Amino acid sequence: MAGRAVLKACKSCRFISEVSTCPRCGSETSKEWQGMVAIADYEKSEIAKKMGITANGTYALKVRA
Repeated sequence: MAGRAVLKACKSCRFISEVSTCPRCGSETSKEWQGMVAIADYEKSEIAKKMGITANGTYALKVRA
């Protein structure tokens, strides 16, 4: 039985990944986050604009430092 991957969110840009350092901006990630939003077209997304997201992907709504 394989172990389950732990999703982590970047403390800076909120991008969600499985690694300890964000592949998008290089900042530290955290296992303590809440909510998730998937952005498919950041240029047309009102949510992406409000969150300051400038690339497609999956992001946390809230990240604890």
